[in-house]
Amino acid sequence: MADAKSEKEEIKRMGGTAQPNSGRGKYKKGDAVLGPFIVDVKEAKKSFNLNQKVWAKVCSDAARHQLEPTLMVAIGEGNETVRTWIVGDTMFHQMLVEWLKKYG
Repeated sequence: MADAKSEKEEIKRMGGTAQPNSGRGKYKKGDAVLGPFIVDVKEAKKSFNLNQKVWAKVCSDAARHQLEPTLMVAIGEGNETVRTWIVGDTMFHQMLVEWLKKYG
């Protein structure tokens, strides 16, 4: 996994606001807040394993803040980094409806 400096760079890149102590405190969970989302940043050189336990933690952290759970996964290094976002089913469909209104 990545170091704190790299995580802060990802948060800055996405335009989010970092949570104090990277969400390890008692009240401010998640790594960042970006609009309606609480974002957990995951970084890996080659792969990232998503499972129910990981997603459940993101969801419980988001629920504490009444925000939408989101994972930002950065895989790779330097210019070869691929970034992807993981959101829940309800949010995905809300985003799809809005996209279709604008572009569809």
